[in-house]
Amino acid sequence: MIANEVFLNQPRQFWAYVRSISQAVGYTVRGQGQIKVPSIEEMAGALTTLGLDAARLQGADGVPTQLGRTLGAYFAYRADALNTLVQPRLMAAGKARELFTQLKRQLNYSGPVPMNKQKGAKKAPAYFTALLNMLICSNTEGLACDYDPRVLTTVTVDRVPVRTLARRVDGAFPKAVNPIAVWEIKEYYYTTTFGSRVADGVYETLLDGMELEELRVSEGVNVLHYLMVDGRYTWWDCGRPYLCRILDMLHMGYVDEVLFGSEIVERIPALVKQWVALESARRAAAV
Repeated sequence: MIANEVFLNQPRQFWAYVRSISQAVGYTVRGQGQIKVPSIEEMAGALTTLGLDAARLQGADGVPTQLGRTLGAYFAYRADALNTLVQPRLMAAGKARELFTQLKRQLNYSGPVPMNKQKGAKKAPAYFTALLNMLICSNTEGLACDYDPRVLTTVTVDRVPVRTLARRVDGAFPKAVNPIAVWEIKEYYYTTTFGSRVADGVYETLLDGMELEELRVSEGVNVLHYLMVDGRYTWWDCGRPYLCRILDMLHMGYVDEVLFGSEIVERIPALVKQWVALESARRAAAV
């Protein structure tokens, strides 16, 4: 999923409203399993409850201002995108296993398959990560790719490091030094609650996005940044508020695209072709 351009260039203050209102009114409709779309009255009431000024959302006559209308449109968009596009693409372990088996056969993939960190009966291939690796590998046209960087991402100029990110990413093309693209994978099939470790994964991606934004603004270097998410029970049944925060992060410009579950089959081949074209152009320019 890419960002909706209508909301992509909103000022930071807009996102302060989004976060403040969301925390006060809640992210979901209780008992219905759907994402909440607050009314203008609920938005104004939320700000008032927090001791914040709600006057900029609607006039004395109750008519929403431009800000109020834009907030309402974003909340409606966010709910529709998650309810109708994201929800059906998130997979449980069984569905991910079926897709993994099907694509492994279809792509005739014989490379290494990463395993999850579970024990006993739950120990199995890390299906989502393996699917990503297979799809990427099948479209790199022979170029290198680091599917498990064990070093920090670094951008250099004349072999001198100008930025090194605080965290290791889950994948980099073509490598973790001067990458064209980096990605994070949040695959949770066997969790029974939405724990702090899962929540931390969202904020880790936000940190990476902030560092990459600073790199782009200060040094003019653009590294494409992706988030890959799967695990229906964890993310939809338990973690819908965090899916909302992921969409907010996408529209704040901290990730270039978020891929949810089976969406990777549709999008990864096209994305990798873009990466290959950018890397080929970079090599040609260096000659």
